[in-house]
Amino acid sequence: MLIKIYLDETDQSNLTSISKNAATKPEWLRVKAPQFERIGNTANLLSDLKLNTVCQEASCPNIGECFASGTATFLIMGPGCTRACPYCDINFDRSKRDLDPTEPHRLAEAVSRMNLKHVVITSVNRDDLDDGGASQFFQCVSEVRKKSPETTIELLIPDLCGNWKALELVLDSKPNVLNHNIETVKGLYKKVRPQGNYQRTLDLLKRTREYFPSVYTKSGFMLGLGESDDEVLNLLSDLRNHFVDIVTIGQYLSPGPKHLPVQRFVSPPKFNYFKLFGEDNLGFMQVVSSPLTRSSYHAEEIQKLMKKYPR
Repeated sequence: MLIKIYLDETDQSNLTSISKNAATKPEWLRVKAPQFERIGNTANLLSDLKLNTVCQEASCPNIGECFASGTATFLIMGPGCTRACPYCDINFDRSKRDLDPTEPHRLAEAVSRMNLKHVVITSVNRDDLDDGGASQFFQCVSEVRKKSPETTIELLIPDLCGNWKALELVLDSKPNVLNHNIETVKGLYKKVRPQGNYQRTLDLLKRTREYFPSVYTKSGFMLGLGESDDEVLNLLSDLRNHFVDIVTIGQYLSPGPKHLPVQRFVSPPKFNYFKLFGEDNLGFMQVVSSPLTRSSYHAEEIQKLMKKYPR
């Protein structure tokens, strides 16, 4: 059944361009002060094991909540990324670097010490490697399985430059969730993700399900970069047509003056509209959609979905 949600005048005003006053954030983007003692415990453990997190490297606004609860999204093969996407705060490094063979062991140790029920493992783009880092993902999953066999594992991977053999190697590790973010609508790809490819991302997600039918597929994107509502609806339809189960939608927040500016702050009711459209009209298992949503935010909820939609 087609849903219809009409926004009032107040909501419509919140969707207008904010380029003249991009530094002003609305009330709904303010986060609670974190519990510094618990944040310190997580940060100290990560420092002790010499591990990177996307929480820190990408300046995630939820770092306080996640670190305080003892969770983190591990960033492997970094922190330098071989791509310089204008929305991202991760450092650019195009130099060829060897993989650290001890990293999978250290990551598994962190998962064990933190007693994680669900872990998210992501990486920078490593276009300098023939397999884009697929072998490192495989080793990380293998080591986590050895030390924490009950932990569910979510991999948030780059596009691997369309190397489908590398994708198969990643999937041969048998993660519970395979996540690859599409990031933005098709019309903004050259501006937002110049080294990416919209169709390649969709193909990766579709091939994932075809090669490993029991995996749960996931993708995410940002609002506030200049997209129209119709483009967002088309993007959701494209993801569903390429066998995506779960979608995350969040507000883009510019990391600094050298990055793309925010074009609009999207209100919570509009985020909820996209959630309902995705779940009720298109049949996604879950659409997590709010201003502060990020691709790994509350990722542990996948365990509830796995029970509800077993494979």
